[in-house]
Parts: sequence; C-alpha cells; structure tokens
Amino acid sequence: MSLLTGSQAFNSFFLIIFEIFNYNVMFKKKRVLIAASILILLSCFAFFKTANNDDVPITTQVIKGTFKNEVIISGEAQSTSSKKINGPIESRQFDIYQLKIEDLVPEGTIVEKGAYIGKLDASEVNGRINDALLSLESTQSKYTQQQLDTTLTLKQERNAIKDLAFLIEDDKLELKSSIYEPPTTIKKLEINIAKNERDLKEKKEDYSIKKRKAIASMVEVGTEVSKIKKRIEALYALEEKLTIYSKDAGMVTYVSNRGGNKTVIGSTISPWQPAIASLPDLTKMESKTYSNEVDIRKIKKGLPVSVGFDAFPEIELPGVVTSVANVGETKKGSDIKLFQVLIKLHKTDENIRPGMTTSNRILTHSEDDVLMIPLEAVFAKDTISFAYVKQGYTITKQQIALGASNNEVVIVKQGLDANATVYLSKPEGKDDAPITPLDN
Repeated sequence: MSLLTGSQAFNSFFLIIFEIFNYNVMFKKKRVLIAASILILLSCFAFFKTANNDDVPITTQVIKGTFKNEVIISGEAQSTSSKKINGPIESRQFDIYQLKIEDLVPEGTIVEKGAYIGKLDASEVNGRINDALLSLESTQSKYTQQQLDTTLTLKQERNAIKDLAFLIEDDKLELKSSIYEPPTTIKKLEINIAKNERDLKEKKEDYSIKKRKAIASMVEVGTEVSKIKKRIEALYALEEKLTIYSKDAGMVTYVSNRGGNKTVIGSTISPWQPAIASLPDLTKMESKTYSNEVDIRKIKKGLPVSVGFDAFPEIELPGVVTSVANVGETKKGSDIKLFQVLIKLHKTDENIRPGMTTSNRILTHSEDDVLMIPLEAVFAKDTISFAYVKQGYTITKQQIALGASNNEVVIVKQGLDANATVYLSKPEGKDDAPITPLDN
C-alpha cells in the first residue's frame, strides 16, 4: 500500500475536518472527543507531509582537514624470515627425483625442536634397497666363485713348478752318475737340464703374472661388493630421513611450489625443491599483495601503509612499501597483469599468522589544512565546475577550482569557504541560474 502524496493528504485532512465539524454540530456533548480527534488528524497530516517530502535535496558542509589519497588492496601476511623444513636431497644419488608426501602435520601446529613434521613415501627407496640386496647377493656369489677359481688355478701352477723342479733335480742326479756314459748321453742330459731350468723360470714368471691377475680380479669383485654394501647403507640412511623432524621450535606453515599451490599431503617434492614446510619468524612479518596496472603508477617504495587483518578487524599495524615489481605477471585464470608489492610491518601482533588475509591502505598522497567536499557535490557545465551553495534562504551556483581527489572527496582550492553548505543533489528550478565566477 503506497503512501498519499502531500496534496492528497491535505485534501483528505480537510474532508475529515468537515465531517468532524458536522459531527460536532450533531453531538455537542462529545466536544472533548472531537478535539482529541483533530489533534490526531493534525499529527497524521504532519506525518504524511514528511513521509512524502522525498524531493528535498540533501546538503553537507565544506570541511577543512587532511586530504588522503589511498590505494586499498588486499594481500596475504607472510614472514620475511623463515627456516625451511626439507626432505632429503640425497635421493638424486639413487636416481629418485620425486618423493610423495605421505603424511604432514596440520598447518599452524606449534612444534618443539625434534618434533615430528611428516613422512615421505618410502616405496621407491625400498625398491632400490631390494635391488641392491639382490645385486649384493649376486656379487658376493661371484666373489666366492672367483676366489675358488683363483685358488685352484694357482694351486695347479704351483704343482707344475714343483714337478718341473723335481724333474731338473732328477736330471742333475742322473748326470752325476753318468760320468762314464758316452759323451752324447751326457750332452743330452745337460741339454735337458738347461731346457727344464728355462721352462721353470718361465713357469715362475707366469705364476707371478697369474697371481697378480687373480689378486686384481679378487680386488675388483671385492670392491664391487664393498660398493654395493655402502649403497645399501646409504639407502637405509635415506629411508630413515624420509621421516622428517623439526630442527627448531616454531609454528609449521606450508610452502608453495612454483605453480603457487601449497605443498600438502599427496604433493611431491624434488631435490631442487625439497621443502615440505617452513618455520617462519613471527617477529618479522610482511604483507604480499598485487596491484593492477592503474594503481601501480601511484605506488612507490617508501610509502606508508596501514595494514588491517580480516581475521582481527580491531588490529591495524603500520608498515611501509619495500618492493614494487617492475614487471607484471598473469595470475592463473586471469588475463589481467598484476604487479607484486611487498609491505614490511613495523611491528607485529601475537595473533597474526602467515597466510592471513590483509587489507592494505597505501597512502599515495596527502595534504593538510585543505577544504574538501564530497564528489557528489561537484557539478559541471562545459568545462566549468561548480557547486550549489545554500546562503540563507537562497541557493547560488558557485564556480569552484578543484584539486586532487580520491574515491570520496575532492579538494576545493577556490570558490568555497569552510563550513559553507553545499547540495549533494541538484535543487529543483536551478538549472538556468547563472554561475557565480571565481574572484580574481
């Protein structure tokens, strides 16, 4: 049901008064009741008149104070100093370049030094251990076989040398007892002895070479066995390192990979990005934010910032812009170029944690003791800016000279005085009124 307009309420009011007057004539004894009814009707008329007075322009006063132009952007709190909690980088020695996170304590967990942080999947490491154990068994078997072959070969060579030495000794005894034999027989024995002595010398040289060769072969196989054993020891040590403990006390926070995604259970790490979490220094905090191409022109290193926190609206900390990116980057799912801005907090609060959403009010420009009016109070005709000014019972159109502006107010350099009353909407019937020019 809609309210009556002012004229409708006025007409209805007089009709009711007329009826009441007739009622008064007919029933004089009820004058008191009639008087009360008139008062109620007067109140209703005032209500209708006020309720339908929607066209009355809203006014405000010119204020004098400090003008602030701010860029307001949201960001994320982070520590400027943190210690990484890394997984083992030794995995690349075994050609393991991806390790999956099997377990990880919740982000924000307060831990002591030596406390459990998480665990990496050991399946690949266990596979390498099993392969190494099989290789060790095969190599040890080869070493034993080589040892037996060497023992048998060298034994045969030693027996051949002994047999040849006995043969030479026998020929020498026969030569001594053959002094009365024909010269040809003696000569034949001497040749035999010389030949066997030469063969014995060669046998000994061959034995020496074969012995060195056998030793070299044994050393080679033995070295392989030792190498595999060391590999197995290193794999067992790597397996132990897959369970990760904190080296310091602090609050666990998750780290982000190159894609900007947090490393959580199910994520993988590599020897080049081994961190699974971090322990930030909560006394050294900053706000990381991104500005668009329009606002980045206003933001400079060293500008003061007021940093608020969505989680704690009552907390607001002072800060300063420490870094402004020169090159924009495109965020996932958007084609807009954004520029990273880092804001250092001058102090921190025990409630502030990394990852909290921040509201950053960067003061890009300020002026003290200036006159200001809302943007809604500024009107324009051609190139002239003016305001509707209330002066007593009259309204004038006053030309104004404007200065810097923000999203709410604009500086008035000339044309208005402090506490002057201006209109936020155009008063009726003032379209053709002349504009009072500025005083030269």
